Amino acid sequence: MTLQPGSPAPDFTLSDQDGEKVTLSSLRGRPVILYFYPAAMTPGCTTQACDFRDSMPALQSAGYTLLGISRDTPEKLRAFRDRDGLTFDLLSDPDHAVHEAYGAWGEKMNYGKRVEGVIRSTFVLDGDGVIQHALYNVRATGHVARLRTLLQPA
Repeated sequence: MTLQPGSPAPDFTLSDQDGEKVTLSSLRGRPVILYFYPAAMTPGCTTQACDFRDSMPALQSAGYTLLGISRDTPEKLRAFRDRDGLTFDLLSDPDHAVHEAYGAWGEKMNYGKRVEGVIRSTFVLDGDGVIQHALYNVRATGHVARLRTLLQPA
């Protein structure tokens, strides 16, 4: 199951890297970027997170709130944030229920083998919580630049 532009974003409440609860619906009124990634502190996920970090001034000036979501524990997320100077919240979804609700969990190819796991995905939501862009199977490298181009006003 994948989500399509125009669909309401599934609401959720998850713990952030500090153990604080974050509820998606509490962010209504501003656009949100959610990105799902496999594991904190791995090479690809670090590249992607640092690209987002480096793009934060432009994203924030356009009004976006950015949230990264993985299955990692809040403690590991805090270490990831601190190690790489990340300037946005990372959310813990250990049972991958939110991943599943967004279609960011399922069968994929990994080194030529079919496995079940995180499908690297990004969702752009408008201020009403409606999906504007649903990007599945994105690459860690170059994805943020592509996303920023997609978000440019026409």
